[in-house]
This record gives sequence, structure tokens and C-alpha cells, in this order.
Amino acid sequence: MRQPDELRALSFELGTQVHADGSCLVKLGNTHVLCSASLEDRVPPWMKGQGRGWITAEYGMLPRSTHTRMDREAARGKQQGRTVEIQRLIGRSLRQAVNLWVFGERQITLDCDVLNADGGTRCASITGAWVALALALRKFDLSHVLVRQVAAVSIGILEPNQEWNGRSGLILDLEYEEDHRAAVDCNLVTAMPMDGEDLEIVEFQSTGEGRSFLRDEALSILDLGLLGCQHLMEAQSEVLA
Repeated sequence: MRQPDELRALSFELGTQVHADGSCLVKLGNTHVLCSASLEDRVPPWMKGQGRGWITAEYGMLPRSTHTRMDREAARGKQQGRTVEIQRLIGRSLRQAVNLWVFGERQITLDCDVLNADGGTRCASITGAWVALALALRKFDLSHVLVRQVAAVSIGILEPNQEWNGRSGLILDLEYEEDHRAAVDCNLVTAMPMDGEDLEIVEFQSTGEGRSFLRDEALSILDLGLLGCQHLMEAQSEVLA
């Protein structure tokens, strides 16, 4: 049985989309996200002439990635607020990875498509998108602009009366049922310089879903999340070696 401070089973399958500049299928337990990176020699119109590049992202969930079928957002005619929020999170997280001034007036679009959703899809998307980004930069001999490694993980607190599979308390890398039951729900995005050892915090989203929480609990959540991100980065480095 997975311990509360352990990640779910993690794997990266590289080159899953043959036409993408970089791609990988990241699996964290039953959460599977297909991530691809596409490089273009252009930037958005509002950035022209600034001499720097841009990283942006798109995110989506396939109709049967969840327990019941959902309509495609294209069929609805608009994106949901959650989708827009996650796209922006992925984009600003991965912009931390690249020296955009050295990159020049180029753009990389990161597409993250959720094949199976079992909690933590935004965190898996960020972690997998960094691998796809690194592969795309390697393809075009631009690895020198990659200045930080980026990964993300979820953390939560389950009350004893809300335990799942015998687990309660502080839990790393929540699956859906754990996330659904969590009294406190957090997402942590971290970055680490390519030539460094210390993790930096990019984003720390913490919400008291069922109750408020104490400062000491927030610090424990942060410490566990940092440990999880360190393990994710080790796996990223290993698969790209």
C-alpha cells in the first residue's frame, strides 16, 4: 500500500506524438496526461519587437477522462473557467523554466490533454510539460535557454472520519477520492536552477475546503510538497538522461 508521503506510480513515455517537437505521456497512478511542445518562430502580436520569447499552454480533458462522459468544450462553444485557470497556471509555471530574453522572439505552445483523470491533473500537466519542453529545446539545439527544472504536486489533509484506503492525515499526491475528501487541499509548483540544488516556490495554492488550517500545518504541507517535487525532478532528470 502506498504510504501517505509517497508519490503514486510515476512514469514518462517520451516521443508519444511523432509530429510534435517534444512530447511525453506522463502517468501518476491513474492520472494520465499527454503533453506536447510546439516551437514557432513568432511571438504574439503584443510582444513583437521586444526581443524576448514566450511560453503558453492549452489544457483539456477528453470526454471519457472522468467517470461520466463530459461534452467537449469546443461543442459548448466556450472554455470553462477551470480550464482557463489551469492553462494560465501551466503557462506561467513553465515560463520560469526558460530564459525568455536569450530565447529570442520564438514561442513554445504546451498542449496538455488529460486522457485519464484521477486527481492532480494540473500538477501532472506541469510536470509532464516540462519534459516535453526540454525535449523540444534539445531538438533545436536550444537547451542553453533552459535555466530551471519545474515540477508540481498536490498535497492534502484528510480527517480521520474521511480516510480513504486506510489513509488519513497529511497525504502527498492525492488521487480523486482523497482530493474529494480532503479538508485542506493544496497544489505546489516548484522550480530548481539547472545548476543548483535548492528548490524555489513558483506557486503555492492552499485552500481550506472543509476547515481552516494552522500555520504549522501549512509548513508541514509545504515540506511534504517540496519532498514530492524533488522526487518528481529526479524522475524527470532520469528519463531525459
